[in-house]
Amino acid sequence: MKLNCDLGESFGVWKMGMDEAVMPLIDQANIACGFHASDPLTMLKTVELACKHDVEIGAHPAYPDLVGFGRRSMKCSADELKSLIWYQMGALNSICQAFGTQIQYVKPHGAMNNDMMKSTEMLRTVMEAVAKHQDIALMLPVTMSHADHCAMANDIGLPIIFEAFADRAYTDEGQLVSRAIEGSVYHEPAKSDRSSGNFRASKWRQID
Repeated sequence: MKLNCDLGESFGVWKMGMDEAVMPLIDQANIACGFHASDPLTMLKTVELACKHDVEIGAHPAYPDLVGFGRRSMKCSADELKSLIWYQMGALNSICQAFGTQIQYVKPHGAMNNDMMKSTEMLRTVMEAVAKHQDIALMLPVTMSHADHCAMANDIGLPIIFEAFADRAYTDEGQLVSRAIEGSVYHEPAKSDRSSGNFRASKWRQID
């Protein structure tokens, strides 16, 4: 089990999060790629910080929605979706290569992540996009349909990583409750500790 965190989400003079304090405590960093947050310099500094603390780097692509922080859905064709993901992966990986490293997985952000978990067709498109890059895994939320997701990934030839959150409420189907609904995000540590035995950003790899 490993811990991951969404980082590199500052933009220009606007600061988001506490990257310097968090990075030494985690195993993996999901780094924003400029579409929902971040900018080239922020990406560079975040990659440099991850390398300093020997943290695995994941691309955190999103819909092109800086104003909405990538939390608003967009209707995209399969080709549009693939190009959005490849564009952001490429930008981050270029910076990684300058530091002698590379991205190791992809974790879609916000609305893109939620949308793909509600649509088998979209999830397959995302899987196919990531699978075009050898040895890069896709991180996705674990749900009641995890066996189907494993089978789809195996069919495509894609390594996947399952993720669970302790600070989010879940539906009976194992989907994250929308942030628009009151109580969807837990702020009390005691409640998070009791949430279905999950741990914030904990994950495990597909092993079959």
